[in-house]
Amino acid sequence: MLDLAVRGKLVPQEATDEPASELLKQIAKEKARLVKAGELRKPRDLDSGKNLDEPFAIPATWRWVRLDTVGAIVGGGTPSAADPDNFTEPGKGVPWLTPADLGGYSDLYISRGSRDLSEKGSRASSATVMPKGAVLFTSRAPIGYVAIAASPISTNQGFKSIIPYIGDCSRFIAAAMKAFAPEIDAKAPGTTFKEVSGKIVAAIPFPFPPLAEQHRIVAKVDELIDLCDRLAVARASREATRDRLTAASLARLNAPDPETFHADARFALDALPALTTRPDQIKALRQTILNLAVRGKLVPQDATDGRGDDLLRQFAKLRNEVRFGGRGRREASDSEINDEEKYLEIPTSWAWARVHQVGMTQTGTSPSSSNPALFGDHIPFVKPADLDGNAINYDGPGLSEEGMHHSRVAPKNTVLMVCIGATLGKVNITECSVCFNQQINAVTPYMDGLHRFVAIALRASGFQELAWSKAGTGTLPIISKGKWEVLPIPLPPLAEQLRIVVKVDALMAICDRLEASLTASSATRRRLLDALLADALVPAEDRELEAAE
Repeated sequence: MLDLAVRGKLVPQEATDEPASELLKQIAKEKARLVKAGELRKPRDLDSGKNLDEPFAIPATWRWVRLDTVGAIVGGGTPSAADPDNFTEPGKGVPWLTPADLGGYSDLYISRGSRDLSEKGSRASSATVMPKGAVLFTSRAPIGYVAIAASPISTNQGFKSIIPYIGDCSRFIAAAMKAFAPEIDAKAPGTTFKEVSGKIVAAIPFPFPPLAEQHRIVAKVDELIDLCDRLAVARASREATRDRLTAASLARLNAPDPETFHADARFALDALPALTTRPDQIKALRQTILNLAVRGKLVPQDATDGRGDDLLRQFAKLRNEVRFGGRGRREASDSEINDEEKYLEIPTSWAWARVHQVGMTQTGTSPSSSNPALFGDHIPFVKPADLDGNAINYDGPGLSEEGMHHSRVAPKNTVLMVCIGATLGKVNITECSVCFNQQINAVTPYMDGLHRFVAIALRASGFQELAWSKAGTGTLPIISKGKWEVLPIPLPPLAEQLRIVVKVDALMAICDRLEASLTASSATRRRLLDALLADALVPAEDRELEAAE
């Protein structure tokens, strides 16, 4: 919208408008008057402007000028922060802005920042008090915030502001600076700290319309911004309603009522295509699939599968036979899981098991970083960040054969879970033997084929909420191996576990396709909008040349 505005494509030109060349003559007279009256220091003649670059075509009634032709470029200043008497509370001194005052500020006009300069501070700094209507433009940290002074104001050195010689031009200058801000930032010198100087800002090529057209452009920009705001509110309201309906539908499945489950599931299946319109909404759908899986709601139970209790007894026989890396293990509690620990209802053929009852549990260890000999490419070394995504990332620095003996080894098909920090609860499965650090707990199932369902159980909401509840409320949540390995998980018969895994894979594949489709639709809408804007911004003769080529 602003790009169209500064190219003369937002409103039609009118033959009755006095051309910009006449307005520039008025500006020159007003500039001379201000200098003669001592209200304005004579600006430095940095460049004649004869070699001005003209980035795009503009209407015949407009003129390309340097920015400092239409307004004085003014910097700012800051008195010594070591003297608290240089500053005072807002409203008790000279209004003063820093770029931080415009961060998150959405209004166009601003009257003061978070603190004022005292009279002493104002005198001690190079900050200039600018008049109402000055266009405030941040020149660093970051580049590109724009506002208009609602009353006399000063700024720190993070601004290169424009005081228009004709006050009625403020609104158009502000709109144009917003349009040019991304390009100014992109071309700014510096790497870690970018800044544009007053000389650079003064020399910005500026498309200058007749004053009457400026007023029409500003009115149209206001109208379109108001329309965009109303559309954004309407869309946010619609999306909030859709999110509530989606959450309500999925909530009935996450905590199912046996009497209404089939009807609730049918409603969710019928409604979700209409309610799911954004890729981010698929996350809740994936979680619901996992939650249904551990409740026995994804596949039917089969009496010939046996019982979860039978599987648990087999595990008990295997536990004393399994050792990894020559390490023993401290036996965790085998106490019976009481009703208060059971966080969901499961089929009668299933059992409850503590994590350590289904596999060997370990906490990782990091070798000493001061010994380079411990690191190499003999075996991958996994950290919490490596558990992101659908598969573990093995590309990070690994361990040497010696370093492996200073860590813990988890064989293929071990389930890893982050147990400290903000990412507590991330779960993934090893595809080869790995070492892992102390922020990760691991369980290696006693029987082949169990790892996929165990991972599903650990990812399900019930277990995640339980793990977080045991992690404490301090600044760094952490659940120790001792607390983690005694948490309960539901345990179906092995044959049913395998059917559940197949069903989960099939449903997750559908989620992948749905997410990809929504992402593609969003990208298509963006491309169409970009194409429409490009068509509006590229002159007709340029399009004809491109077509001819």
